[in-house]
Amino acid sequence: MPAAPMSGRRAQAARNDELIMNAAREVFVADPTAPIAAVAERAGVGISALYRRYGSKEDMLRRLCADGLSLYIRIAEAALDSADPPWETFVAFARAVVAADTHAMTISLAGTFTTTPELMELAQRCDQRVRAVVDKAQAAGVLRADVTHTDFGLLFEQLSTVRRGSPERTTELRERYLALLLDSLRTPPQHEPLPGPPPRQGEFADRWEKR
Repeated sequence: MPAAPMSGRRAQAARNDELIMNAAREVFVADPTAPIAAVAERAGVGISALYRRYGSKEDMLRRLCADGLSLYIRIAEAALDSADPPWETFVAFARAVVAADTHAMTISLAGTFTTTPELMELAQRCDQRVRAVVDKAQAAGVLRADVTHTDFGLLFEQLSTVRRGSPERTTELRERYLALLLDSLRTPPQHEPLPGPPPRQGEFADRWEKR
């Protein structure tokens, strides 16, 4: 049965919640020590509206973590349910994870809040699903056998640190290096042309400019 449409007030609350969580992700990934008031300012909502939904900064960080894990689980389950050829399925899984940028939160937020049994259970489910995705690709003979699902956690974290220029350029570079990474993992080896242009000289030099 389709979900009943939300009333105007509930719909507005849902939009506000989405604004707040998007703002929280942007603020805390950039600076985990930022105050909760910075989230309200970024979202364009009053601080009282924010505190009505989240009692503390830790509550908000736990929600961000739970949302990231849930998204990662959905991506993994889509790969497990896919009937596409095994390598194409694995590539789609990896590209979706990198595009979702869930591992940027891991790098920035790990150890900054007290976890809960619910979060630990969610993390365990995520671990199981990702392990199954890797096992599926290895069983099909398309992914080298000496990598594990835990390797991919760190590899995705490394890709999430690639940030240059605009969001579009960041996406372009991440896809380039993901393609290079996947080429090294595929069996039998088969190199595909790398997407996007390589970094320009200025994209290294401008890192030293004072902001």
